[in-house]
Amino acid sequence: MAVVEKTGKSVEEAVAEALKALNVTADQVTVEVVKEAKKGIFGFFGSDAVVRVTTKEVEAETAAPVEKTFKEAAGEAVKAAKEAADIAVANVSKKAEAVKADVAEKTAERVDEFNKKAEAAKNDAIDSAISTLESWKGEKTERGERGPREPRKYAVNDEAVNAAKEFLQKIFNAMKLDVVMEKFINKNDGSVTFKLHGDGMGILIGKHGQTLDSLQYLTNLVANKNSNERVRVIIDVEDYRDRRIETLTRLATRLADKVKRTGERVALEPMNPHERKIIHMALQGDRRVTTLSEGDDPYRHVVIELKK
Repeated sequence: MAVVEKTGKSVEEAVAEALKALNVTADQVTVEVVKEAKKGIFGFFGSDAVVRVTTKEVEAETAAPVEKTFKEAAGEAVKAAKEAADIAVANVSKKAEAVKADVAEKTAERVDEFNKKAEAAKNDAIDSAISTLESWKGEKTERGERGPREPRKYAVNDEAVNAAKEFLQKIFNAMKLDVVMEKFINKNDGSVTFKLHGDGMGILIGKHGQTLDSLQYLTNLVANKNSNERVRVIIDVEDYRDRRIETLTRLATRLADKVKRTGERVALEPMNPHERKIIHMALQGDRRVTTLSEGDDPYRHVVIELKK
């Protein structure tokens, strides 16, 4: 008896992949649907179907040679997958089905509404950023004339913070995620950090934090749309960002050692500006190597090389 798990964009596709891997036909296996495929929201958070396929035990003397064509096997696989899917659906409660329909309807409405408002919100955020830069420029000139001054204390806009929290809660409700949000306000830099905790939070992080960064970007747009003073919103899931900093720091140190041994420059994978900064900071005190960024976004990356 052999067991294999496969994923696919649908249950049928996952079963077909499993049959190929086991080199058997649908009537020689039992199919268990581990996870149904799930559509994403705003192009994120989707997941593939997962099936577990187990070969049936057959007496050696009665086992017949496989004579079915791949087309026949595929047809039987589709049939078996549909039967497995029907069994899985039958085990889902009526309440779950109602929730699924409600989520789909509300998500479509939110996508349409957000698409209309996103461009305006983005322009507002850009204008606010320009205004903030001008303010910083004036403060820098004034400090140069008057000498050092105490760090500025920021008054965080409660309306912007509440708007960010409400937006996040709507996203979590639409995804049927039970999330605990902790809010931390840093009055020295005017930032607000939402730390998220709960089960199944990996879907909010995504590959190398890409989903988390996108969610943070959208939340900042919403928070600063009607805010006179720009608020920086940081979103963290189960302390992922601290763990990511540790991971990138170890990676930078390991690759720097490789450059020292071989004398050849090393190019890292494309990263966002924040993660590139982590690499630069990790190696800025190394006397033998230097770092620089090359390429254009979204493919801009860090290169580590020996100092000349």
